[in-house]
Amino acid sequence: MQTLTFNTTTKEVKLLDGPRGSSKVIESFYNVSTVKCSELGFYEVMQKTSEDTNSAIPVMRVPISNTNMIIEK
Repeated sequence: MQTLTFNTTTKEVKLLDGPRGSSKVIESFYNVSTVKCSELGFYEVMQKTSEDTNSAIPVMRVPISNTNMIIEK
């Protein structure tokens, strides 16, 4: 089971290869506006395209079925 950590203060997402603490970082993204739950069973990491716009694009999708999601403030 992998772990997706979303820090809402720093706008950073990290994907870990297991539980927190003893896992290594597989992917990390900065300037993340939100993480959505898609209707197809995925967490979608949405990254801002630029600082001055509200548009965001999906940069990663991970299956909900084998991913724990942690939201940090």
